[in-house]
Amino acid sequence: MSSPVRKWGAGPYSVAVIHGGPGAPGEMAPVARELSTVKGILEPFQTETTLEGQVRELRSVLERDARLPVTLVGFSWGAYLSWMVAARYPALVGKVILVGSPPFDDQYAAAITRTRLERLNPGDRKEVQEIQAQMEDPGPGTGGPDRNVLLARMGDLISRADSFAPQANDEKSFACQYEVYRGVWDEACELRRKKGLLHMAREITCPVLAIHGDYDPHPAEGVEVPLEKELKNFRFVLLPKCGHRPWVERNAAEEFYRILTGEI
Repeated sequence: MSSPVRKWGAGPYSVAVIHGGPGAPGEMAPVARELSTVKGILEPFQTETTLEGQVRELRSVLERDARLPVTLVGFSWGAYLSWMVAARYPALVGKVILVGSPPFDDQYAAAITRTRLERLNPGDRKEVQEIQAQMEDPGPGTGGPDRNVLLARMGDLISRADSFAPQANDEKSFACQYEVYRGVWDEACELRRKKGLLHMAREITCPVLAIHGDYDPHPAEGVEVPLEKELKNFRFVLLPKCGHRPWVERNAAEEFYRILTGEI
């Protein structure tokens, strides 16, 4: 079965936007739409439930549909996936743009959940903790909670802590996929813990740009500090008054798109 992808604008398709999650597809559609006025944009959907599967899945989309080498714009989890594909298949990737990337060193990761919970009101904080417990509960027999629904609700709650001054966003994401999230994210965290993710920098041959909001719960220094030590061609841009998703931020969206348009 061919890997799913949505195409924006007229080809050739020299840019691909890579969703976060993992298992939460569709949220970068506004970015794809905006950039498609400048270049043809690919919006691949990740369906595989393993790290290796997602790397190969994205590679197949790029080889089939992109004008190579491609610029990868990876958001959150998609930043990691873009990074891994660029390291594994350097001939396919001409530039990597990391947007709201998780940290590349494990020492910075513990603060993310703590920061998010501190920003939520007591009711939302309690609901997040209850959902976390439910998602870990196997449930009796084949009953148990619908983890796809729980993951979607968790995303809604967390987005409140991730945003500084969000604009109204009517974009509808596709259904969340818990099995994709769990299968891939556990592997990614282990890879980060063992420094494997950071060591991939040795295989990165293209320019790398990181764009990060100063209000993003993912610590900016967890991206900037490790990568500027490991990469020769690396730039870091910190957007003020900006949370995890720059394109929804009232104070940062215009500058975010100005930077992206200039980079692609």
